Amino acid sequence: MIRNNSLSPLIEGYLEYLAQVARKAPGTVRDVRCTLRRIEQAIIILNINKDLWKLSLKDCLRWIEYERESERSSQCISKYISHLRGFLNYAWRSGRTERNVLDGFNLQDDNPRTAPQVLTIEEARLLIESCSMTTFPERQARMIILLLYGCGLRTAELCQLNVQDINRQTKDLFVSQGKGQRQRMVPIPEGVYTELMAYLLDRGGKRGPLFRTEIKRRRITAKNVCEVVRQATERAGIEWKVTPKTLRHSYATHLMDRGVDLAIISSLMGHRSPAETGVYLHVLEGRPRKAVNELDSKNGRSKS
Repeated sequence: MIRNNSLSPLIEGYLEYLAQVARKAPGTVRDVRCTLRRIEQAIIILNINKDLWKLSLKDCLRWIEYERESERSSQCISKYISHLRGFLNYAWRSGRTERNVLDGFNLQDDNPRTAPQVLTIEEARLLIESCSMTTFPERQARMIILLLYGCGLRTAELCQLNVQDINRQTKDLFVSQGKGQRQRMVPIPEGVYTELMAYLLDRGGKRGPLFRTEIKRRRITAKNVCEVVRQATERAGIEWKVTPKTLRHSYATHLMDRGVDLAIISSLMGHRSPAETGVYLHVLEGRPRKAVNELDSKNGRSKS
């Protein structure tokens, strides 16, 4: 059994299958790789001396309990289980195991899914205003914040943006490497677009990464983006942890709070369907009742 930094040939074969046959996005393949590596490390700690495809259901339950004790969320563990189940199904179809012990197994989550934490309009304003425009690195950091919040981009999508992805005729942003290899056009708010044009004049050039590191002039990474958001949060005096994903959640929530149709928000966010956008429905609390009461009052007036 392989116990070094590389994964077993069967796992590598599965990852290649995901990339080449199932056509999964590179980010998804990396995520599955990290999960399977994590599980291999966990079963070593648990003294389970088996390959992943030879795990029994009892072994899997021990591992799940280990993840719970490590304070992993139910959503996170459910994702791990899904990744392992997919691999075990591949191993079963390859004839390496007699059955998939996780087939039909789902984690019972007693805790209801909570709405994501989002910025208030005032906090979003403070976050943006905390970004100075004195130097080019400061203007770039401000532009990163503006696009995360103003266009609802994922961190990876922001990092992969190129200058040529900006459509100056329609004032849209072309997201070419969205999750699940889904591409989309995102309208750029007028105020953000004005600052973006000024940023491009300072940046210079007509092609290449939209955002680059200051020293080696390479494409920025997720780590760079997280640091920009962390520093802006600190300057703004916001006392809870704000991440790039928080800005994306805030974008969707604030749009929905203004009455934008769920299907439109789903398209702007790059979701597979409006059902995936349902996590933001918390902002609609009380709105259906208010709408029905409004209809009732109008009907009442029409009769008199």
